[in-house]
Amino acid sequence: MNTKKMCVYWLALVILAGPFASRGWSQNKSMTGFERDRILDMLDQIAHDVQKHYYDSHFHGVDWNAKVAEEKQKIKQETSMNLSLAHVAAALDALNDSHTFFLPPRRPFHHSYGFAMQAVGDRCFITRVRPGSDAETKGLKCGDEVLAVNGWAPQREILWKMDYRYNVLRPEPGLRLALRDPDGHERQVDVAAKFKETKRVTDLTGENGASDIWDEIRNEETQEHLMRARIEERGDELMVLKVPEFFFSQDEVDRWISKARKHQALIIDLRGNPGGAVDTLKYLVGDIFPDELKIADRVGRKEMKPETAKSRGDRAFTGKVVVLIDSKSASAAEIFARLVQLQKRGVVMGDRSSGSVMEARRYSYHVGTDVVVFFGASITESDLIMSDGKSLEHTGVTPDETVVPTGADMASGRDPVLAHAAETLGVKISPEEAGKMFPYEWAPE
Repeated sequence: MNTKKMCVYWLALVILAGPFASRGWSQNKSMTGFERDRILDMLDQIAHDVQKHYYDSHFHGVDWNAKVAEEKQKIKQETSMNLSLAHVAAALDALNDSHTFFLPPRRPFHHSYGFAMQAVGDRCFITRVRPGSDAETKGLKCGDEVLAVNGWAPQREILWKMDYRYNVLRPEPGLRLALRDPDGHERQVDVAAKFKETKRVTDLTGENGASDIWDEIRNEETQEHLMRARIEERGDELMVLKVPEFFFSQDEVDRWISKARKHQALIIDLRGNPGGAVDTLKYLVGDIFPDELKIADRVGRKEMKPETAKSRGDRAFTGKVVVLIDSKSASAAEIFARLVQLQKRGVVMGDRSSGSVMEARRYSYHVGTDVVVFFGASITESDLIMSDGKSLEHTGVTPDETVVPTGADMASGRDPVLAHAAETLGVKISPEEAGKMFPYEWAPE
């Protein structure tokens, strides 16, 4: 683990993901007045920073103070902690901003539904099923179209909100899915979540033999392994670079591109990439574009300098470039793809991207003194305007060539998107071979 990542890791661990504190803080029992006051305090702290720092002083026409007062009144009438925390999230959701959201206290458990779903075009499909999960036992398959989750249709524009609700804000013991298989047969499946209890209070001091800190470090190392960049080469004709997130150093990015320079063409696979650090975006831009480049203008409450990237000069890659994106490509991944289009540096293929492009800061908070509850919020501090004068927020990047897998492709493990990209660069890779190039790896439970 390099020093930079270690620093980022500690910031996230200590400030944002602290213990779900008081020993009575159960999600299933009724709230006490003390606990309700803590949640009201959470909303007050976050609302203050939104009022002070949110990039749009008019809050998109939302009466921010009135909205906060509305949600506080609802919290005062609630008996459920889960629903009370949901009201904190609802206040921020009113801004309809992809990068402004509530980071609730960490739960005293890990949970998993055993599957992943994703928007493909205007439809939603099961894309992963964990081996040994209840989802696998109940017969969920990659390529099943998801028609409803607990009675709600998973529309592309709100799919991220469903994921946030069921995985972050209010985890459920199970989900009821309405599915359609690639042959057109419909069925209903009840999938049970797997819950694993964790410590209600985590000791990060490392004193008196406490091992919690080392468990957290091992978990971070596992996550780093899962999020590593991967490379496949096809002679001197083509290199395929899979970048799962934007949290890499200049040296790491330079090593990728040093290897890429030995090839005539480069496919940069940003499918599923949620974005990340602006610095990593700058490194990759500098290694692909021949000249210094303005990435975007930053628009906020005060005058801000534009984001720019310096070229690596003769160390930059000069061959052909194809960028792959999908509905889960977000933030920095979208900006990179759009730069490639605007600068005519290459071709973007795949599915329309997420449309989640703002610049935000993560704020950390806590309530309590002896045993402390940590929580946080992401608050947008600037919009990013590309050289065409437009923001990608709620719009995303439309590929130069729209190429998406069918349900049958997903069921068979084929990747027609990567295969087509390679073919346009003069390299023959079958959809079956492409589907095996970067096998998915599940995090250990």
